[in-house]
Amino acid sequence: MKRSEINRHIRDAIQFCREHHFGLPPFAYWTPAEWRTRGHEYDEIRDCMLGWDVTDYGGGDYPRRGLLLFTLRNGSVSVARYADKTYCQKLLLVGEGQVTPYHFHFSKREDIICQAGADLLVQVYNADDQERLADTPVLVMTDGWWREVPAGTVLRLRPGESITLPPYQYHQFWAEGGMSLTVEVSAVNDDRTDNRFLEAVGRFPAIEEDEPPLHLLCTEYPPAPN
Repeated sequence: MKRSEINRHIRDAIQFCREHHFGLPPFAYWTPAEWRTRGHEYDEIRDCMLGWDVTDYGGGDYPRRGLLLFTLRNGSVSVARYADKTYCQKLLLVGEGQVTPYHFHFSKREDIICQAGADLLVQVYNADDQERLADTPVLVMTDGWWREVPAGTVLRLRPGESITLPPYQYHQFWAEGGMSLTVEVSAVNDDRTDNRFLEAVGRFPAIEEDEPPLHLLCTEYPPAPN
């Protein structure tokens, strides 16, 4: 992805959040120069990969297959000092028809909450023994309602509605009717090891630096100054 594209999506995200009265923490607005002055007291942001995350899943077509996320809070499965923080919260901004491709999580259970804006459509499958899409009924829970649905069912979440996704349940999602402001609440998130995409994707984009970054992504923070 071009840096100019990433900058534009972050600007649009900040404006969309303001329009929907969704507040972001102070570090959402720090510039790269400000980040270079932040000491070890901010290491939790660095170590737990909080902040901006923009991906096109390696396909080079962000409007059709991509996602903008902002991780608000997270623990860590590998850094002992954060072991007692066993939860994660993310903002997901999902565009009209913009697909996050089929994937499941090996250990993470998550609630996906359509908070505001457009509807969110979520398609679900079980994983079979070869970690492919299974043709078996899927047990789903939406806002306290447990039921079985056929494999491949598309569930529509309107603002205020949510779905619980357990480990090994494949899902893909997209918005319909505009941009969806969606929130994920889950167990600790580890994007390096816990995602199983049905097809090979690039989770974090290669970036073409055609202009300076407006805000750093969660994978780009400089170390704390000594």
